[in-house]
Amino acid sequence: MGNLLTPAAWPRIVPFVLFMALLALRGVLPADGAVDPRWVYPACVVVVSGCLVFYWKRYTELQRPYGETVRLGWRAALVSIVVGLVIFKLWVVLTEPWMMLGEPTATFVPVDEEGRLMWGLIVFRWIGAALMVPVMEELFWRSFLMRWVDRPDFESIDPARVSVKAIALSTLVFMLAHTHWLGAILAGLAYALLYRYTRSLWAPILAHAVTNGVLGVWVVLNGNWQFW
Repeated sequence: MGNLLTPAAWPRIVPFVLFMALLALRGVLPADGAVDPRWVYPACVVVVSGCLVFYWKRYTELQRPYGETVRLGWRAALVSIVVGLVIFKLWVVLTEPWMMLGEPTATFVPVDEEGRLMWGLIVFRWIGAALMVPVMEELFWRSFLMRWVDRPDFESIDPARVSVKAIALSTLVFMLAHTHWLGAILAGLAYALLYRYTRSLWAPILAHAVTNGVLGVWVVLNGNWQFW
């Protein structure tokens, strides 16, 4: 593995692994135990965000992306926002049984015993989904994994030159990490193509943030907790 993972890979892998491990911990804690498993997610937001801050200077694609400027142009930003909204809409309508990997369950319900919304949990969940997850996941799925499929020295690859094979394989693995497999394929392809054609990781991060942010508001307004 030493030849397959360069030192640049670890700052993109570690936050993702921490995130998945903490979600797994939340899944095994008993609902009636001494620790309310729902509060594992806020802890996850704090730990993973701290990890991202710790490694921030190592994320050269966020500071010196391919292209003329660090800033995302307004046209690319507008396209990213539209893509994020379209993916949100597809995510909530592509829910037929054959479009899902298993049965969706409401594993995170921020409601107390009296039926009142627990706004502390909701705020942490929304911040995690809309702000932390887009950065953490795009660093892992698109910047690292997608380019790594083409070459272990992934930082040397211009996003515009990523192969179709790399896009397809990274999107396939991205799909396996989600219950909504069809929605995940479309989202993965959309975010990958944004990165490829804008050459800036901020484009898929913005689209991903819009998708998750709007989804979070929609979930709370409608009580569709199975999407969280």
